[in-house]
Amino acid sequence: MLRYLYADELHRFPALAEGMFRDRADQFKTRLGWDVAVDVNGEERDQYDTMNPLYVIWEEQDGSHGGSMRVMPTTGPVMVNEVFGHLNSGLPICSPLIWEVTRFCLSRTASPHTAGAIMLSGGEMMEGFGLSHIAGVFDARMIRIYRLIGSSPIVLGSQGKGRDQISVGLWPYSPDDCDRVAKRAGIPRDLSRLWFKTAFGNVAQHRFALSA
Repeated sequence: MLRYLYADELHRFPALAEGMFRDRADQFKTRLGWDVAVDVNGEERDQYDTMNPLYVIWEEQDGSHGGSMRVMPTTGPVMVNEVFGHLNSGLPICSPLIWEVTRFCLSRTASPHTAGAIMLSGGEMMEGFGLSHIAGVFDARMIRIYRLIGSSPIVLGSQGKGRDQISVGLWPYSPDDCDRVAKRAGIPRDLSRLWFKTAFGNVAQHRFALSA
């Protein structure tokens, strides 16, 4: 199932949180060789994890972490502006209707539909919170994955070539894309909406807005 948890709620699911940060270290440090910090517990965190972001986590049937991503509003500090702003010619992406997703991570043992389930959560957040777009930075290998899942971004800018290319893009809200992603992930929209409503209620309110 999909869980939507703010950082200050992770203590309710300690094993799930530990698995997420450990799998982030495994993916970004071990497998991809990124220059990220891994602590003595084998967990990968950065300064944005201290800002009480929202995490979307796919929880496997045994309660373990299958995959996840981190979500933050672009009206505050975000990687797309502070770290990767050059990809968009220095033009900041800043709107209450645009949120950033980062640290899209999959466990080595993730079930086949995990990536699609996490992508589906982006559509649920756009629909539930009235967002217009999701912003994100991605490398070349993800383009094919997005296409297979059924939701490809509008590319705003890129750097590098071939496998080393990284890009910044926007995913616009599209009901058709949501339905397509849900179908390919094998998750009924009613169930996906139920997971979202369980986290935020029928009249969705996100804490980013409440603290703004």
